[in-house]
Amino acid sequence: MAPKAKAKPKSTSQVAAPDSRPEPEAEADPGTSISFDDLFTSLDKHIKAGDYKQIIKVADEILGVAPAEVDALHCKVVALIQSDQVDEALSLIQSSHQLPIDFSFHKAYCLYRRNRLDEALEALKGQERSSNVLQLEAQILYRQGAVDSCISSYEKLIQKFKVDSIELKTNIIAAFITGGRSAEISSLMATMKVTPSNSFEMAYNAACALIEKSNFAEAQELLLLARRIGQEMLIEEEYTEEEIENELAPISVQLAYVQQALGNCGDAMTAYNNILKQKLADAPSIAVTTNNLIALKGAKDVFDGLKKFDKLIDKSGGGQGLQLADSLEYKLSARQKEAIYCNRSLLLLNANKLDQARELILTLLNMFPDSMTPTLLQASLLIREKKSNQAEEILGKFSEKNPMKSTLALLVRAQVAAAASHYQVAIESLERITEIQHRPGTVATLVSLKEKAGDIDGAEAVFDAAIEWWSSNMGEHQRTLESIMHEAASFKLKHKKVKAAADLFEQLVKSTSPLVRSEALNGLVSTTAHTDIAKAEIYEKQLPPLPGLSSVDIVALEQTAGAHPATLIGKHLRAAEGAAKSSGGEDDKNKTKSKKKRKRKPRYPKGFDPANPGPPPDPERWIPKRERSTYRPKRKDKRAAQVRGSQGAIARDKPLDHSANGPSNSRSSHASGNAGKAASTSSEAAKSSTSGSHKPKKKSRR
Repeated sequence: MAPKAKAKPKSTSQVAAPDSRPEPEAEADPGTSISFDDLFTSLDKHIKAGDYKQIIKVADEILGVAPAEVDALHCKVVALIQSDQVDEALSLIQSSHQLPIDFSFHKAYCLYRRNRLDEALEALKGQERSSNVLQLEAQILYRQGAVDSCISSYEKLIQKFKVDSIELKTNIIAAFITGGRSAEISSLMATMKVTPSNSFEMAYNAACALIEKSNFAEAQELLLLARRIGQEMLIEEEYTEEEIENELAPISVQLAYVQQALGNCGDAMTAYNNILKQKLADAPSIAVTTNNLIALKGAKDVFDGLKKFDKLIDKSGGGQGLQLADSLEYKLSARQKEAIYCNRSLLLLNANKLDQARELILTLLNMFPDSMTPTLLQASLLIREKKSNQAEEILGKFSEKNPMKSTLALLVRAQVAAAASHYQVAIESLERITEIQHRPGTVATLVSLKEKAGDIDGAEAVFDAAIEWWSSNMGEHQRTLESIMHEAASFKLKHKKVKAAADLFEQLVKSTSPLVRSEALNGLVSTTAHTDIAKAEIYEKQLPPLPGLSSVDIVALEQTAGAHPATLIGKHLRAAEGAAKSSGGEDDKNKTKSKKKRKRKPRYPKGFDPANPGPPPDPERWIPKRERSTYRPKRKDKRAAQVRGSQGAIARDKPLDHSANGPSNSRSSHASGNAGKAASTSSEAAKSSTSGSHKPKKKSRR
């Protein structure tokens, strides 16, 4: 399965909105000076109180008298931003572009809040590199996923200005973690004089740094600390229980991920399900939880996983316009979004929805051109479609284009080529990975591939190069060198290169390990026995004695007829016991002799001629007739059940009236009575026969 999305480091605050205090005095008409003084006094009062609604109201009054009053306009723009009326603030800025006031920073901030990031960066161009400008620029770059540029802006901010805000320090640490520089977090926190206990966001980010370094046990402790600090702080601020759960949702998701990383998959799955049941308002936490739960399940419940992913993804724009929902698009990091999309592609592959998977993978290749995961997914799709050659080609192109990320791509290419019996391609892929060239696994794989390709000399050269490399870089890896030498000697002996094999075994005999020395002596004896018997006997005397064989007579063992099959051992043992108990002599020998079994002639049925057996029997003779291929059901006689008359009418036989025939003698009466009985009996028999003719007959078993 592919990688799992983790909760991203928490960024506690956005860039501070511009100050709403007017700097210069208001220039008013002399005739309205008293009114202006009162209005500005009221405006200053509301600014100090932070009452943005009243600031906007008073500023409108001032602008109604003096539309070009830049201080009132500035106060209104800032008040609109602080009260989250960003669209109104942006419209006001755009309508006042002719006034002598620079709203570039405010415009950039509004565009940033509306996720129009490219326009926001454009608006910041030409601005003085102040603390607020650098902070806003860093936040825009962070949201765009340009983490390296974001870190560069933060580093300039730290060098030029004194950073006192705990929120800004938290954002700087989050950027470093997202940029893959978790190893620098400890020194960075020491430089900024912060500790995890300063805030729950700081503790959370420090835990994320430990997770990036796979230090899950310490990360779990920091996450528990972050949750405790967060609960205490939010309770003091009179947050409701639901608001506290929403605020601390990233910590809960990260704790579940730590359990998963520690191998406690059952606890992690329970935690993920509990988070989803709470129906939190924090959309990014829900998205990460859903992705991690699906990744934990793997190939199980594929269609349920696709339904869960469909709730996160906005597919209204079709394949090329694929994107997450609006609540997630700008709140998840690029790595998290890639993990969600790639996991959805894996589910589509497992569900055998290859057309949808192909469309999504092509989109991912455009969205993440430098990432290897979409390329691996494309190769997997091509293998599903029996196009191994194309899969090898795209993996080779990716490794050439991205040499720093080529190791995994080349390993996958080698595996695909080996599975398709393209041994030369697999060998070429492995030989391009120089950093693993002499590892035992790589050596064994290369030797096997070259042997299958018929290149025995090349396989021997791989062994020789590995032995030379480990001999000069042995260090504490003596056992690795000895293992490779032993395999090389066995390989050379297998391919009739006895002298080279004997030389390697002689080197291994000098090993300090008793086990290695014993194995080398065994190999050396079997090797030199082909060329130098005297030398083989010398080494044979150095072999350690086998336990339990001191009482065995070797000469008598060599004169035996050999071992019997395992199935006859019991029979021979019983025969030997019977022979030991008998009194001996010719009679006993005759008893122990095995009797020859007489071959019996086969018995045929009476009247059967094996020379002329006739037609073969019906192969369907043992199955019921109604299940045979020749069975044809009988048609029902629809005329027998016809009833005329109204619905529900019943046909009845007319009663026999004998009174109309007059009296008769006893003989005729008796005869007619017998005839009537006979007629009645035959009629009943006919009815019984008719009604039973359509019932299936039971076939008697033989």
